Amino acid sequence: MREPNHVHPATPGAPARWLTVAPERTVLGVIHNVTSAIRLLDLLTVFDGDLRVQTVFTCTGSSPFADGVAEFAAARELPFLPWDEAVKAEFDLAVGTSRGGALHRISAPLMGAPHGAGYNKRLSSREPGAGSREPGAGSREPGAGSREPGAFGLTAEWLVYDGELIPSAIVLSHQEQLARLRVGCPEALPVAHVVGDPCMDRLRASLPFRAEYRAALGVRPDQHLLVISSTWGRGSLLGAAGDLVLRALAELPHDSFRVLAAVHPNAWYGHGGWQLRSWLRPHLDAGLLLPQPADDTWQAALCAADAFVGDHGSVTLYAAGLGLPGLLGAFDEDSVAAGSPMAALGEALPRVSPALPLAAQLERAARDQPTDPRLAAVTSQITSHPGQAPARMRRLCYHMLDLDEPAAPLAPRPVDVPRDLPSAPRPPVERPLFVEALVTAGDGDDATTGPHPPLEPAGPTEVLIRRHPAHARATATPRPPLTDAHLSVTAGEPDARWAQAADVVTARTSASGPHLATLTDELFAAHPGCALVAVEQEDGRCLLRTRNGASFHGCWESPPAWATTSLTASAVYAWLLRHGESLAGEVLVRLTPDGVPARLRVRRLGTHPAPHSAS
Repeated sequence: MREPNHVHPATPGAPARWLTVAPERTVLGVIHNVTSAIRLLDLLTVFDGDLRVQTVFTCTGSSPFADGVAEFAAARELPFLPWDEAVKAEFDLAVGTSRGGALHRISAPLMGAPHGAGYNKRLSSREPGAGSREPGAGSREPGAGSREPGAFGLTAEWLVYDGELIPSAIVLSHQEQLARLRVGCPEALPVAHVVGDPCMDRLRASLPFRAEYRAALGVRPDQHLLVISSTWGRGSLLGAAGDLVLRALAELPHDSFRVLAAVHPNAWYGHGGWQLRSWLRPHLDAGLLLPQPADDTWQAALCAADAFVGDHGSVTLYAAGLGLPGLLGAFDEDSVAAGSPMAALGEALPRVSPALPLAAQLERAARDQPTDPRLAAVTSQITSHPGQAPARMRRLCYHMLDLDEPAAPLAPRPVDVPRDLPSAPRPPVERPLFVEALVTAGDGDDATTGPHPPLEPAGPTEVLIRRHPAHARATATPRPPLTDAHLSVTAGEPDARWAQAADVVTARTSASGPHLATLTDELFAAHPGCALVAVEQEDGRCLLRTRNGASFHGCWESPPAWATTSLTASAVYAWLLRHGESLAGEVLVRLTPDGVPARLRVRRLGTHPAPHSAS
């Protein structure tokens, strides 16, 4: 801990003997909140490897979302100065990624850059919580603080103080922003520089590593990853349509889809990470991935994703820029700057419909959006210099520092592979699942599971399995009906409504020999609605027993990763409903219609005395 009045060794003017390396220039990184800090660190990588440049950081203290900044800085070991100390020192360059706070007090040429995908937000400094410098001070824009403020960061309201331009350089990502700057603050045009979008460059440079990101996120090659992104505020997806997260988990088959929520740092730190996890606990139990927003995981997730559902936040624009098919779960027109790429994106992307299955809407987006000229026009406005933002940014920074730029070329750096991804709480029992099983007989006759008479197939039976978390399915609205679904639970399920109604029960432990019959009897007694129990055996095979006493062995040929005991039981249960208990043979099991089938061999063992009915 630093003592009061203690001077940081890296502060300009501190005794030179305190430092091990003697830098020639000192840069001040200006943090507004965690959102701005994340982008700031991306920009400051232009100084990597240069011992001539020392960077220190401060926080304006003007954001209502300041929680998390101290932890962010400590976790990354940032050399940090209190704001009052930072404004007393003189620096060679200051870099900020937000316009909030008393930036005019900084004694250094200030470079201002966006902390999102360009300048798309409409925000007045007179709004509560906007993080303004001083309400109304120095505002020269006609109608500042009115109902029609310009784009945040492109108007005099944010760029001028007491008649003087605050930044010495304004970083733009696309040429189109020059026209809006010309309207909002024409005196800033001489210091505007179109360098491109470094985040978009990193995302595109990361696409070749899609497989690595998917593996790190726990997404199998045969699964689809849906990213649901939410910015902050009442009009965001979480604020206005938070039930979409639960709907996705309930509707999309559990085995073929993973769902990841990318939550804006302001929403995360505004409510608190604990609170968000508490609110989303049922979703986490249903398999939701919820990474913390203070790292690169959301970027890796976009590169790993197959589709997205978003709102008016930057993640939506970046996702569309990568060519991902997507839908809008919410879109707050009042927060979006007129004439911005985000406003155009809001017109081009379809809204989620409550009347159609979500999977069908995503399929339509994947089919139609790659050739949509409106989307192509929008995404072309993310950057004017694809792949060049790091090099152009470095050139500008070294020019402002009056230093020779390093000779080595600078290319976009791919996003790091996520590690230590927070895992959802893991209960001791698997979540209850509703299971749809479409059974196709070998003779080509199709039928869904149900009380059909036994049929003799001409070839292997095929079963298409779709499983859905029961808790999410029971809560979500709307929810399209399932086709002849059965309920599968694990022994010990604490919720009586699922335990009593289960059709299939899987034991938590393996058993063999005389203990096997005892265990299956106990399972039938504890689950009066159960028709089939499954017990994994020590040799890896699965013993399955019906309430009528018929027993079977199930064994996978080259078992895939998803071939769990509970899925084995559901496949056999569907097979028995289709063909009856006298049949044995092979079952080809799929999780998606076009997926590679896995072969399950089922052998009948005989009939044992039926268990006693529960009293």
